[in-house]
Amino acid sequence: MTSLFCFSQTEHKNFDEVASKFQSKYNASNYEDVHNMLDEVMKSLIPKEKMTDFLYTVRSNFGTIKTMEFYDVNNSAYVYRTSFEKAIVDISFSLNKKNQIIALFIPRNSLENSSILKRNATKMIFPFKEEAFVYWGGETADLNYHMEDLSQQYAFDILMVANGAPYKGDATKNKSYFVFGKEIIAPCDAKVVKVIDGVKDNVPGTLNKTDISGNTIILETARKEYLLFAHIKENTILFKEGDSVKKGQVIAQCGNSGNTYAAHLHLQLQNTDDLFNTIGAKIYFDELIVNGQIEKDYMPKKEDFVKNKKRFLE
Repeated sequence: MTSLFCFSQTEHKNFDEVASKFQSKYNASNYEDVHNMLDEVMKSLIPKEKMTDFLYTVRSNFGTIKTMEFYDVNNSAYVYRTSFEKAIVDISFSLNKKNQIIALFIPRNSLENSSILKRNATKMIFPFKEEAFVYWGGETADLNYHMEDLSQQYAFDILMVANGAPYKGDATKNKSYFVFGKEIIAPCDAKVVKVIDGVKDNVPGTLNKTDISGNTIILETARKEYLLFAHIKENTILFKEGDSVKKGQVIAQCGNSGNTYAAHLHLQLQNTDDLFNTIGAKIYFDELIVNGQIEKDYMPKKEDFVKNKKRFLE
């Protein structure tokens, strides 16, 4: 278990107070007030109606909360072992300086509660045929800003560069970016469990704050690990929900859709098929060439140049 000594007593007290407030509002079925405990970004990601439906599901499966006791720290998130009427599960959340919830994971059922991942067990290949550049990646906040968000921790932002730049020509045109339109390949055999398409690619330098992940595909491995690919190019996803894909098979093209200023692939491993109620996990790739050196079972980090050791061709 992670030591709490690196966290202040004040910070710990703040989390305890939020946990107590959550328990009170949840038990009173005051789901609107639970939604109001979120920060503005979380509120935009999880509308009030979705939060209400979600908490109804939790209550139906587990009942009311009897106790919430601090259990562990997972990067920026506090974990509370929560005794419901029908089960004991771990609820995780992170707070901002205003003590608003900025990340939240509540298992909806016993399977989700027991499926917290540390890393992938399935062997995986890198999702591009060509060499790519890891813009964000690693286990610390200085290497990977995703570490501040429980749902996205350990995620990668991947692009392609030449001569130190991600584009050539007009920076306001997507076609100028080397990674835009590049084929994304399946890291392993998997089933498609979620597809979002039809989101227009942004003009570089602008954001779509409504469709946060943009065009998205989520794959489920045989071991119930979930791979999320975000910011995909519009109308390039080649599979529908329920389809099976093979390792190395092209599944889509990299784009610039959603909450992003420029073309890149956001890739993360997680423990559920949900876009936001999930916990991120580490991805280790089976056999790579990293900065010119062969690496096995390797998790890329910021500023690595990465490609598969073996070529994968359709």
